[in-house]
Amino acid sequence: MCPACDRRRHASGRPGRGGVKTIQAYRFALDLTPAQARMVLAHAGAARVAHNWALARVRAVMDQRAAERTYGIPDAQLTPAVSWSLPALRKAWNAAKAEVAPWWAECSKEAFNTGLDALARGLQNWSDSRSGKRAGRPVGFPRFKSRHRSTPSVRFTTGTIRIEPDRMHVVLPRLGRLKLHESARKLARRVTNGTARIMSATVRQDGGRWHVAFTVEIERADRSPDRPDSVVGVDVGITHLAVLSTGELVPNPRHLAAAQHRLRGLSRALSRKTGPDRRTGRRASKRWQRASARLARTHARVANQRRDGLHKLTTRLTREHGTVVVENLNVSGMLKHRRLARHIADAGFAELRRQLAYKTAWNGGRLFVADRWYPSSKTCSGCGTVKSKLALSEREYRCATCGLTLDRDVNAARNLAALAAAEQPTAGSGSVAGRGANHKTRTRGQEATKRQPGTATAGKTGTVPPQGRTTDRALARAH
Repeated sequence: MCPACDRRRHASGRPGRGGVKTIQAYRFALDLTPAQARMVLAHAGAARVAHNWALARVRAVMDQRAAERTYGIPDAQLTPAVSWSLPALRKAWNAAKAEVAPWWAECSKEAFNTGLDALARGLQNWSDSRSGKRAGRPVGFPRFKSRHRSTPSVRFTTGTIRIEPDRMHVVLPRLGRLKLHESARKLARRVTNGTARIMSATVRQDGGRWHVAFTVEIERADRSPDRPDSVVGVDVGITHLAVLSTGELVPNPRHLAAAQHRLRGLSRALSRKTGPDRRTGRRASKRWQRASARLARTHARVANQRRDGLHKLTTRLTREHGTVVVENLNVSGMLKHRRLARHIADAGFAELRRQLAYKTAWNGGRLFVADRWYPSSKTCSGCGTVKSKLALSEREYRCATCGLTLDRDVNAARNLAALAAAEQPTAGSGSVAGRGANHKTRTRGQEATKRQPGTATAGKTGTVPPQGRTTDRALARAH
């Protein structure tokens, strides 16, 4: 896999010698020996034990206080509440670890800190969600981690964390020297040059394979796109993964659909094996475990292929064009469509926008996000007329006002590219101004909407670039 296949972007805004400091993750596959795999799994189990013990302690106190309130006991006389901050949980664990886990000395202290930190963040998110401090979907109360269903993971923040000079091995606390499946030369060069500082390392099992992810503070050099004045609109879809306002059609590889035949066969083979049963306490057979591992590897391969394709596409767009315009799609709502949900999930719309958001900042570009209700597909890119209805089966846009006829996705991409002329100051901060589009179109007829900036008459392109071109020269005519 690519060393930077899952990058995190949090620009701190502090200027460094080479530009701006950001937090980025480098992920590498590991080639562990059986003894090393058992040791890493033991550390992940230690994190799970600490998490479950602390969660049981917090829940017991909360249940006790709730029961006492039903008895009419005043709040001042209730059982003292337990703090769930990380320092408090760590102090309580250190006092009880000799009794709870007599083997605690066999694992690194970072293993127990991993489980306690996950619980502290989970409880804080649950509390903020209930009080309204946290936006988005409601966060549930943390649950106990199962040995069989949870993903083994352990995080190291202190101790010896380094990359060996041969760049094919890493050293982690208590785990020692671990072999990498691929060279870590890109990260090693940055660390050697002093432009990167390793902050933590997380070892995690994904798809039956162990990986190590380094969280690194990097000084990124100031960059500019190859064409800073270029504006490109990106309309994502299922038939084509992305349709650009330049007329380019990016094919949708449909990795999940290609692997569906193999996934069905592996799923049927797994169903014939003797699996675990929580009701009776029956453990899974060895054949079931091997079949489950084969199925997990296939799913992981599909996810890796999808992630790799999205990274290549977004990297190319952000390096070539100075401004990228996308839509604010309601992906969670689109996934409720029972016939298209699998294809939408396979395309990865949300991941595409997430990568564009931080890669445009890395490459010195801009990202504009169109309003969710902006009718990019219903609007004519030639005259600005908005259709009241446009069925999904109509793959070609025909304007009754100016006679424009072209692919509906290319038409939508051109409309998105024209939004850059509105000069939205911040990317993704809200609705994009201009164009005058209403949130709801009329039920009958067509609605000629206001075009900002600039207007267009029939037979002219106005603020939308000509077919096959996406540059600011067309946008400049509007001013």
